[in-house]
Amino acid sequence: MEAAVSDEAVRVGLRYLSLAHRVRRLVDDKMVAGGLSLARVKILRILDETGPQRQVSLAESLGQAPRSVTQAVEALERDGLVVRTADPEDQRAKLVALTPAGVDSLAAGVVAGDEALMEIFGALGPTRLARLGKLVDALEEEL
Repeated sequence: MEAAVSDEAVRVGLRYLSLAHRVRRLVDDKMVAGGLSLARVKILRILDETGPQRQVSLAESLGQAPRSVTQAVEALERDGLVVRTADPEDQRAKLVALTPAGVDSLAAGVVAGDEALMEIFGALGPTRLARLGKLVDALEEEL
């Protein structure tokens, strides 16, 4: 790779990382105003899609350390959004499941997140949004 291309790749990559961080914070701020965070919505969404899971499996799905997920699940349980029960296949393990309040909270969090994304990316207009979508697709293919 030529030096000029390498320099530009680093420059664009750093801008992308900075922008991704800002977008994440804006979305998270919208969700927090509705009582959730992006991290909490991720956990609730996985449980909604897969059903009850062991905490270890949940950590693997999230790509996080089990201890971090345990702390998040404890907070969600305190808020009545999930419940932990003994795993019938292994009494030492706990299954985490959504409660009805968790389902409702997830729905509200998804709406808040979607609204934030529509504000951010909708401002691009259809042509630039389609162009960005193609660039994101190309980047995903390279990874």
